[in-house]
Amino acid sequence: MLKFFAKRIGGLLFTMLVVSFLIFLTFELSSQNVAKTALGQFATKAQLDIYNKEHCLTDGFVDRYGAWLGVLPNCHGEVSGMLQGDFGESHLWRVKVNTFIWDRIGNTTLLALLAFAIIGPLSVLFGVTAGMREGSAIDRTISLLSTIMTSVPEFCTGAILAAIFVVWLSLLPGTAPMDSSGGWSIATQLILPIATLTTYYLGYLVRMVRASMVEVMTRPYIRTAVLKGMSFPDVVIKHAMRNALITPFTAILMQLNFLFTSVVIVESLFAFPGFGRMIVEAALYKDLATVETASLFAVFVVVSSQILGDFTYMLLNPRIRFS
Repeated sequence: MLKFFAKRIGGLLFTMLVVSFLIFLTFELSSQNVAKTALGQFATKAQLDIYNKEHCLTDGFVDRYGAWLGVLPNCHGEVSGMLQGDFGESHLWRVKVNTFIWDRIGNTTLLALLAFAIIGPLSVLFGVTAGMREGSAIDRTISLLSTIMTSVPEFCTGAILAAIFVVWLSLLPGTAPMDSSGGWSIATQLILPIATLTTYYLGYLVRMVRASMVEVMTRPYIRTAVLKGMSFPDVVIKHAMRNALITPFTAILMQLNFLFTSVVIVESLFAFPGFGRMIVEAALYKDLATVETASLFAVFVVVSSQILGDFTYMLLNPRIRFS
């Protein structure tokens, strides 16, 4: 077990180092435009030169990368970078990145976890219900609904829900600024974004759980348990579900990184101050410090969720654990 975690954590650190270099290389290729973006198109050459010198943009690539990581001193002789918790200064918001990025990450984390808490149990419930009686009326109904839910894009689902509950019924707010000063509570503001995410991702996972359950229900040991007189609920709960959920459960865990890094459409649609919307705004403004930090954090979430999925798969599958 310790060897497993050591190898995975070592791989995580190596991946983060390689990705940090690629991210920095990609975005720093256009660093000469940072000063013009920050100061405006009417800035003089002297002003641009002063800005570049103050922000160490005239240093070599290796020196800037080392200073960004926090392993080398910058042009001012200070060692202050990612390893020291200094993510640089945002040219869009005119403050240090670490003064606002954690609020955005916290908002998206809350949204993703609440959606995941609904998607996980419902996908298992409906997937198992449909898969344990293949071809039945309830199986066809759940399969049809899950296909429709997966086929409709997030922005269409969000627009439809907003048209019903905001415009027509006037029961919910159309935006989610995470501020209760407008008269709507935070919990009420989260309903439509969570409903949109749940509707889109639930259909995919239900179909995956259903397919795995159908396959398990045709195995010989299921037939043997039925012939021995075991009740059908016991067959499903004690024998079928554990084996059927091995593959889908890892996929369910993988939805965490998709919920965290791919919610930009929902956040933009409902004006939600989250992580994905922050990346888009920073990218449009060419705010390199924010984009680099956010990209690296997104990679960390993806790799960490993969490690969590491997660990869970190992716990559910004894053959992997003992090997």
